[in-house]
Amino acid sequence: MTYLGRALLYGFLAWLIPLLVAILIFPWRQAGSPLFETLMPIVLTLCGVFFAGRYFRRLQGGFRREGFLLGILWFVMCVGLDLPLFSARPMKMALPDYMADVGLTYLIYPIITTAFGSLQERTSTG
Repeated sequence: MTYLGRALLYGFLAWLIPLLVAILIFPWRQAGSPLFETLMPIVLTLCGVFFAGRYFRRLQGGFRREGFLLGILWFVMCVGLDLPLFSARPMKMALPDYMADVGLTYLIYPIITTAFGSLQERTSTG
């Protein structure tokens, strides 16, 4: 990673912002409203695009590789930061249940960052 500190900071914020939004709109989930399940991937996508754009702004090369590594880092960070919250009460979820309900949604990040890297690679080479 070219800018590890920046990648870690943006990864933390890409986890924290959706968490705060989830806490604010959690009553909708408890009420059975599908709006919660619709809004959360939108929030993750907005965070992913915003922070990927900020990260790639200073990058000089190796875009595709950097994008892939950045997305994997953010995915691992988000799942790792979530697990203590989701393995304890009141959210207590088994790992397979967590991954099916929440964890796989974080794959949005490697998809976005890899796409950013691929597009930047194409733009810079041709």
